Amino acid sequence: MPIKDHALWLVILVSWGIAFFEYCFQVPANRWGHGQFTTTQLKIMQEVITLAVFCVFLLLYMREPLRWNYIAGFACLIAAVVFVFAFRTEPAEAAAPATIEVRPAENELP
Repeated sequence: MPIKDHALWLVILVSWGIAFFEYCFQVPANRWGHGQFTTTQLKIMQEVITLAVFCVFLLLYMREPLRWNYIAGFACLIAAVVFVFAFRTEPAEAAAPATIEVRPAENELP
């Protein structure tokens, strides 16, 4: 049954359920990976997780076939993973917070 035939509240709940399932993987991955991976590497992992969940949704719920161009796009994402992780650099040190010195203007009265 197409999504358009379902009530809006049900579609919203399903969408939230999918997002919740994705975030159950992404949030711990980001917490565990912080300091071990760069921000770019964490983002690439997040996108891979999102697309993996989407593929399951596409096949099982929407019952749409994976087409060659989808697979080619996923292969490009896998290539991105290879490029980002194969030439790994150490995560950047956290920069010290910037300090701003505020001085009174010369013409201000005390």
